Amino acid sequence: MNRIAFHTLGCKVNSYETEAMWQVFQKAGYDKVDFENEADVYLINTCTVTNTGDKKSRQVIRRAIRKNPDAVIVVTGCYAQTSPAEVAAIPGVDVVVGTQGRDQLVEYVEQYRKERQPINAVANIMKQREYEELNVPSFSDRTRAFLKIQEGCNNFCTFCIIPWAKGLSRSRKPENVLAEARKLVNAGYKEIVLTGIHTGGYGDDFEDYKLADLLWDLDKIEGLKRIRISSIEASQIDDRIIEVLNASEKMCRHLHIPLQAGDTDVLKRMRRKYTADEYRETILKLHQAMPDVAITTDVIVGFPGETEEQFETGYRFVEELGMYQLHVFPYSKRTGTPAARMTDQVPDEIKHARVAKLIELSKRLTKQYAEKFVGEVLEVIPEHPLRQDPESGLYVGYADNYLQVAFPATEDMVGKVCRVRIDRAGDETCIGTFVRVVDEVPRPAKAV
Repeated sequence: MNRIAFHTLGCKVNSYETEAMWQVFQKAGYDKVDFENEADVYLINTCTVTNTGDKKSRQVIRRAIRKNPDAVIVVTGCYAQTSPAEVAAIPGVDVVVGTQGRDQLVEYVEQYRKERQPINAVANIMKQREYEELNVPSFSDRTRAFLKIQEGCNNFCTFCIIPWAKGLSRSRKPENVLAEARKLVNAGYKEIVLTGIHTGGYGDDFEDYKLADLLWDLDKIEGLKRIRISSIEASQIDDRIIEVLNASEKMCRHLHIPLQAGDTDVLKRMRRKYTADEYRETILKLHQAMPDVAITTDVIVGFPGETEEQFETGYRFVEELGMYQLHVFPYSKRTGTPAARMTDQVPDEIKHARVAKLIELSKRLTKQYAEKFVGEVLEVIPEHPLRQDPESGLYVGYADNYLQVAFPATEDMVGKVCRVRIDRAGDETCIGTFVRVVDEVPRPAKAV
């Protein structure tokens, strides 16, 4: 009666939270099985960032119900938070929990088993002011550990539903972040990736402790080699953040700074907190503080009213800034957001042509950036065998500047810091030669 299967849709924060929910069930004596197998409880962690996210979530829920009609079906996450009645109305769904109260999931499952009455435990997320503590002391199969430091967002961009799914920005107490970081380092992790919905907003709800203070405190943790910020807004990179990036040897030479559009008029309609010129200024400051920093970014193309001229302005803007890599998304209507009600929706074929053009640019920029490092020796943490050719003896990992590098390695080197000479640059993966292992600390313990 205690086999549980998980399915996660959406972002890295959701993946982190699924790991945290697994810890809760594991403590209660549950065994984890693959989602494709028969389980007694299926937990689906949903996404609602686009209308397609809702649709995919519904498909996965129905798949679980078909697998074992007698199982307890638990639906949580963003779609459950924004549309609880819609989720509860799917025949076979037993427990609905949003993006809060997940520490009580085991109790809800037990309650359902006793009473056989559907449970809808979704509360008003906008009233939530405290960060929900969910610990993840180890990860099932990663060499980088994700550490969630913040929840929610106060921005209300016109294309985004996330504040309604995750609530307003709430920061995790510094002592809890640092305690979890130490646990992860003790488990053997060399790199910690700080994550959240609006990570750069960490500390906005505290009196006198901001993200820069947290970074300095993490920098002091012995045994931690790398600190990476999963994403940070340009408007939140102040002089104190730049000072840490400049002075700390543990901060990775890689930042993900969402742009969304390289034209100021489009940014205004998106209700972003910066102009194109302000974004440019931030990037140039970062390059001064951290020479050869890799900047990755998100770009939405075909936002309502985006003209060909505005798209071209954005294209040239990204090209000129020499980004490392772009994550490109065609604008997708999200019911309930101001952008979905805007006139001048851009036709799909135009969006797709613009996406293709930016993806080509991204590949060119990635290769251009990587070529600077040919002949240099970088520190790479191997993660897994080369997926395209697992028999090649090559393993793939990331350098601190987010270059993806394939080089000859063995299974026992996974999770260790290796020095690797870059021989050939690629638009996705670089090829390198193994030089030596930097340290012989045991690899991270896998969660059972």
